[in-house]
Amino acid sequence: MTAMSTRAKIGVVVASAVLLGSVAAGYVAMAAEPAPPPSPAAGDQAVTLTPGPRLLAITDRYVSTVATADPAGSRTVSGLECLRVYAAAGTGVCLKPETAWSYRMVVLDAALRETRAISVPGLPNRARVSASGRMVSWTTFVGGDSYTSSGFSTRTGILDTTTGVTVASLEEFAITRDGRSYRHPDVNYWGVTFTADDNRFYATMSTGGRRYLVRGDLAARTVETLKENVECPSLSPDGTRLAFKEAIDADPAKGWRLSVLDLATMRVTATAETTSVDDQAAWLDDTTLAYTLRQSDGRPDVWSVPADGSGAPKLVIPGAESPSPLT
Repeated sequence: MTAMSTRAKIGVVVASAVLLGSVAAGYVAMAAEPAPPPSPAAGDQAVTLTPGPRLLAITDRYVSTVATADPAGSRTVSGLECLRVYAAAGTGVCLKPETAWSYRMVVLDAALRETRAISVPGLPNRARVSASGRMVSWTTFVGGDSYTSSGFSTRTGILDTTTGVTVASLEEFAITRDGRSYRHPDVNYWGVTFTADDNRFYATMSTGGRRYLVRGDLAARTVETLKENVECPSLSPDGTRLAFKEAIDADPAKGWRLSVLDLATMRVTATAETTSVDDQAAWLDDTTLAYTLRQSDGRPDVWSVPADGSGAPKLVIPGAESPSPLT
């Protein structure tokens, strides 16, 4: 695999503030297209979020599952339309169309029944559920914030499904940057991942043209910066590492390298995936990452790669995106 492979050429998509508008504009066109109907064999009765040896993904904008042992084989497709999906412990989050140009964050039970819904601004981008199934998070592209040069920013929210407490935007939280209190109107967040205690979390914070890994405390309503050039973190099942996308030469215009950060040593290990990965990777287990790459015609595929830098990328689910293991 070379830097100029077909996947590499189409994988370099800029999500920095300067070019966020063009990314979101392309997403608008994709999201506005009518969704095709599910396959004749599809049905909500067959797709569940019950933990088991299956992978959850989106196929042609519909929630689907495949067997972990044979992910490229036959899949079961539901009638539930989502642009992003994720699940853990029998709880799912779906970012779905509400009208042709508006969207909802929907919490799902194991049978794909809607248990709670919130209208969200902008275009769906990221979604996560904590390992316990209690906490859900979402990120959307939002237009019209005057402080951004592109006219687009992000909005990230969190919902406690047990108490109903909702954080509409992480921008409400107090910030400590490099050990000092920090405030600025251009602050943006995206890509939340939760720790095992359902209170602390990691996310990306952008401000002043820089992107930081932050650790947040929901109860205290605070975040603190830990490291620069860490985007879309995803915490490993054992809680010791973060998968993330690292901008090449700290410049998103050059694309991103899928990498892993050891939280004890802060050492970064690049994976064997050299194609630019613009995604929040999911951990299939403690050793393997899954992520989405798009073909030249825009069709998504789910790939996997070892988290320790060894091995080689492997095609896992053709024609699918937004993967998560049903743990």
